Amino acid sequence: MPVYTREQRQSAVELFIECKSHAAVANALGYPSRWALDRWHQEFLDTGAVKESRPKWFKFSEEQKRTAVAHYLENGRNLSATVRALGYPSRALLGTWTEELPPGERKRQRSTLGCSTEQKLDAVLALCAKDTTADKLALEQGVDKTSLYAWRRQLLGEEPDTIMADISDGQLPDDVESLQKMKDSLAKDLRRLKLELAVHRGAIELVKEDPGADPKRLTNKEKTILIDALRTDYGLRELLGFLHLARSSYFYQRKAMSLPDKYEKLRARIAELFGENQGRYGYRRIHGLLRREGTAVSEKTVRAIMRDTGLTVACKRRRKYSSYQGEDNPAADNIINRDFTAQTPNLKWLTDLTEFHIPAGKVYLSPIVDCFDGMLVSWTIGTRPDAELVNTMLDSAIGTLGEGERPLLHNDRGCHYRWPGWIERTTKAGIIRSMSKKGCSPDNAACEGVFGRIKNEMFYNRSWAGVSIEEFIAILDAYLRWYNETRIKVSLGAMSPLEYRQSLGLAA
Repeated sequence: MPVYTREQRQSAVELFIECKSHAAVANALGYPSRWALDRWHQEFLDTGAVKESRPKWFKFSEEQKRTAVAHYLENGRNLSATVRALGYPSRALLGTWTEELPPGERKRQRSTLGCSTEQKLDAVLALCAKDTTADKLALEQGVDKTSLYAWRRQLLGEEPDTIMADISDGQLPDDVESLQKMKDSLAKDLRRLKLELAVHRGAIELVKEDPGADPKRLTNKEKTILIDALRTDYGLRELLGFLHLARSSYFYQRKAMSLPDKYEKLRARIAELFGENQGRYGYRRIHGLLRREGTAVSEKTVRAIMRDTGLTVACKRRRKYSSYQGEDNPAADNIINRDFTAQTPNLKWLTDLTEFHIPAGKVYLSPIVDCFDGMLVSWTIGTRPDAELVNTMLDSAIGTLGEGERPLLHNDRGCHYRWPGWIERTTKAGIIRSMSKKGCSPDNAACEGVFGRIKNEMFYNRSWAGVSIEEFIAILDAYLRWYNETRIKVSLGAMSPLEYRQSLGLAA
């Protein structure tokens, strides 16, 4: 935990009293956490001063540290026993000393919750094979001996084995018949464990299942693939019984897999369409493209093919840029009231600002979205979220209006939409202003949705290292033009906004 001087604490508290913002203090000074700052501030309010605290372990001398660590190393390496014997320090502090003074000598015991199924199988296999003692095996695995036998019972689905308990206690039966019975039981358990380990490894390598997945929950097709891969080492009946697969189902799947793939051409075309659109189209829009080409296929079939071939649209959520700076000027009423439908173009417009943060710097996008079909009426891209950015966008959008068109323009309570220049332009053009409630992003959800689609399809899940601000602006501008002219929307009958307007005979 970092230690701060009294002067550092005092500076942080004074700055917090002045600006009333935890984030501002942390950005200006580089410290402290919100919790620490609140504690220092309360201490200042209670006593009128900020005290300088020191970690509790400063009271222990170097000799005391070495004595405690030596006792720990020489007496079984048990933190609790050392603390009880010496009366100091805490277990956590002693653990820190054992890492600092003799690096790498501290015995670590791993939680059984962190062990994978494969690790447990390997350990139980070694335990049943008696290649080593249970004590040594437990030490290698970083768990206690009790956990090893618990794993064995769990993986075999049996009650505690009295035979194994007798072996662990060193008590072997005297008669040959009992010894032979014990040998047969161990051989049976060992084969079962080897089979389970082979199935788990096959599920990971052949059908790409998660390491912790239950092989018995695989599909019949996946089970058939596993059985075919393991039949050289295990019998068919044994494998079918272990995976809970009927014999008839196994042979049905084998026959089905030997038949030609009736979706081979469709699979290839779906992959082409997915690649042509830079991996931005999900199964609904891919289905729309296929329908436009005259290919009659179920939407569920397209979804299944894309899932099987790994064609998934990458998405990521980030916190949006906020331009809200307080109630400087009176806000307009929320006239749109979350009704983002429009029967004609230029009836309802939405606007907002969003931020793109790349290694080269920050870039801001300010568009106007038409509620009629989602077309971007105009947009501006810049490196500063200032009045020029939004005013230029508004001027460009006003220039597209025809005679008598006076749209309703809705936005959030950002300061850009309350400055005199913005208000003057909207008033002169006869535009009706509408604003969201304070801090209520759903009031402008349709515009937020456009930003989400833009970032998921164009910005997230790719590296922007080495891309300059100018190059990024050009890439973003090209994408926005593609968004208007080419990118299809299922709600528009698998057409882009431009194609949709042209199909209606509207000027775009």
